[in-house]
Amino acid sequence: MEKKADIQKTIYDNAKSHFLGNFPDSLPIEQAYVHIGMYLGWIIDSDLYSEYFEDEASNQIFRFKRREISCTILSEIWDGYLGYELFSREGNMFTYYYYGGGLYRNDYDQILVRTLPSIYHVTDSWENYEKMKIRVDMRFSDWKKLVGGA
Repeated sequence: MEKKADIQKTIYDNAKSHFLGNFPDSLPIEQAYVHIGMYLGWIIDSDLYSEYFEDEASNQIFRFKRREISCTILSEIWDGYLGYELFSREGNMFTYYYYGGGLYRNDYDQILVRTLPSIYHVTDSWENYEKMKIRVDMRFSDWKKLVGGA
């Protein structure tokens, strides 16, 4: 298991690094937020966010759980940022393993990207979110068995 110090200041993803990179010119910039927003949404639905995030985003958490704001909007509100201070201790441990280790991206590619030209072509829909949520729930359950319930 990783040392706590490794996780403490981890930035797992940032939309800016995507739209300044190999982002397709033909797509709206919002598409750089979809994969990040889906993961942040899963964190919210799984109650794995930090007290800081709860304090700063209580309205967004409430609205996301009611499906009033999409994954993209949720991510845009946080500037496409996915960092350690948004997650609880357990949320960080799992995110470090799953998102930081590249497994989320592999699952995202396998489930949603499939034959699309890139990760940025995935539609932000509740149907797609639910498909990912099922996989991430399974990965989280497997991870908890691996680490003994964290």
